[in-house]
Formats: sequence, structure tokens, C-alpha cells
Amino acid sequence: MIKLIGILIIIVGFILKLDTIAVVVGAGIATGLVAGLSFNEIMEILGKAFVGNRLMSIFIISLPVIGLLERYGLRERAAFLIGKLKSATFGRLTSLYLFIRTLAAMFSLRIGGHVQFIRPLILPMAQGAADSTYGKIEEEDKEAIKGLTAAVENYGNFYGQNFFVASGGVLLVVGVLKELNYTVDALTVAKASLPVAIIAMIFGTIQFLYYDKKFDKKYKAKVNKNSTSHKA
Repeated sequence: MIKLIGILIIIVGFILKLDTIAVVVGAGIATGLVAGLSFNEIMEILGKAFVGNRLMSIFIISLPVIGLLERYGLRERAAFLIGKLKSATFGRLTSLYLFIRTLAAMFSLRIGGHVQFIRPLILPMAQGAADSTYGKIEEEDKEAIKGLTAAVENYGNFYGQNFFVASGGVLLVVGVLKELNYTVDALTVAKASLPVAIIAMIFGTIQFLYYDKKFDKKYKAKVNKNSTSHKA
């Protein structure tokens, strides 16, 4: 049981809100020591893991760029431009992005991402569409829009990526099934993923357009009520 001390260190560190990297590295070192590894061996393993996964940290480079774009008005500009399109609604915009994001994931095209794309661009465009259609909307509906724009990224990426035969998800499924003595190849898994991606697009579109109807009913009823009261 003492070999599981790393898990305990991580739990305690997160509860105490200590530095995440320090907690994880400390847990790794502690686990290695109780497993009988020397300090040099532990450092070698950590180094190999870092080098082997260094490409995973490339997205960090995009963060300063996104910060600068937001600093100079990307969000406001996106909301302004979408507000000029009178036919654009929240549901139509998110449904269109769901279609584009799913197709991109199917062919392993790296667009999107909550930090890189949703927060600085899609969210303000969705809010701009809602403001343009209904005027000032309530805080709870703003929160709903935030959640749904995050969901559209999840739908498109999660269900679309497994259509690409070389994606990590497909290779993971193939590897696990082969370990369980099931004969399967990546192409078979990718083909099986296509109907799931299509179903996700259909149900996602229904969900987003439902919110259009919900907002229509809520805010247009208020507008009509206010108009009637003014006439009276």
C-alpha cells in the first residue's frame, strides 16, 4: 500500500491548493523512492516523459497571442460584427459551428479549442447574436449561452475525432480490444464512429435551435407585454 503514497500526496496537495506542478512532481518522486528507484533513475524517467510529451505543451504558446487579441478588442469586435447580421441567432450560429467543428475533427484539422477559439471568438459571437435578436438578456441566459458554446466544442471534437483512423481515441480503442483478444482494425472503429458523429450533430442542432425557440418565447413575450402597456 505504501507504493500508493503518490496518490495520497496528490489528494492532499490539491485539497490544500498547493502548486500543481510541485505536487505532481513530488508525488512522482515519492512513488519512485518507495518503489526502490534511485533519485537519478526517477529524474531520468521524468525527463523521458517530458521529452516524449513535449508537443502537448505547444498550445501554451497560443495563450499570450489570445490574451493580446482579447486585450485589443477581439471579443467586442466579434460581437459587433455578428450583431450586424440580422438573420443570425444563437441557435443557428452554434449549429453551424457544430457542423464545421465535427467535419474538422473528422479530418484531424486542428481548429477550435475552448481556450483558443470558444472563449475569445464563438462565445462573444453567440452573445452578440442573442443581444442583436432580443436586446438585453438575463444573467441566467448568459450563463446558459456560455455552457452551450462550451458544449458545442465538446460535441464536435469528441464525436468527430474518432472518424480519423490515426486519432488517439481510435488507436486506444484498437489497442484495448486487441489486449482483450478481439480482432479489430482502426478503419473498422472509424467507420463505426461515423453514425455516432452524425447523431451527435443532429441532436446538438436540435438542442441549440430549441434554445432559439425558448428565447423567442421568453423575450418576445416581454416585448409584446411592454408594447401593450405603453399603448394603454
